[in-house]
This record gives sequence, structure tokens and C-alpha cells, in this order.
Amino acid sequence: KVNDARKKAMADKVAGAVDGEDLAGKTIGVLGLTFKPNTDDMRDAPSLDIVPALQARGARVQAFDPAGMHEAQHMLKDVEFKSDPYAVAEGTDALLIITEWDQFRALDLDRIKLLMNRPVLVDLRNIYRPDDVKGRGFAYTSIGRG
Repeated sequence: KVNDARKKAMADKVAGAVDGEDLAGKTIGVLGLTFKPNTDDMRDAPSLDIVPALQARGARVQAFDPAGMHEAQHMLKDVEFKSDPYAVAEGTDALLIITEWDQFRALDLDRIKLLMNRPVLVDLRNIYRPDDVKGRGFAYTSIGRG
């Protein structure tokens, strides 16, 4: 129960990073859908709670996962699945990292920023150093740190 509430609270964190409660008309990019990296396992994946919570607030969601897209398509409705992280970033008001795949650690953040409507990065796995991301002009939100 506590874990489920925590997952739903992550949607609050995304909404707060963008504009608050209402995400109507906003596009949120989601990187990582599986329970953990290097698997296609969707059982108990945080994305199964976070994505519908974002959609319930009016957000349009586009997503990418290196291995879990096929499974995710059966479990997540009204999500636009993209071919890579850069396609996910295009036109977004915020980019959300849910699963810490290694390829997400090596993103070209300058390219990501140019693709986004707004440079907002919500890192639920703390894979980036806040000073690095903020220094590139992003509004950066992570878990349990600045």
C-alpha cells in the first residue's frame, strides 16, 4: 500500500515541476517503463501507476523503453510509444525518467533540450547530477535531493 501511494505521489512531483495540479494540454515524455533496467518485466512497474495518474490530470504521454514496449502496449492505454529517447523528448513540456536504463545516462542533454517545448527534467532515479543538468538550462527535479 505504501509503495502504491509513493508511485502515485511521483505524478504529483511531475505536475509540480510543470505547472501544478492540472496537466491538461501538456505532453509528458516518459523514459523507462519496466520494473527495472535490462528486463522486459512490467510486473509492479512504477509506470503502471504513474502514467495513468498523469493522464488523469490531463497529460498526453509519449514513452520509450529499450525492452518493455511490447508488454507496456498491452498494459498502458492511450500512450504514444516512440522509437527512441529523442523522439520521446520532442514537443514535451517535461521529460520523466522512471527506469534507470544505461542508455538514459548517456543522453545528449543539449539535443534533448532543443527538442522539448520546455526544458523540464524529472529524474525519479537520480541518474544525473543536479548541477550538471541545471547548468545546461533545465529545471531539474529529483528524489530526496536538490
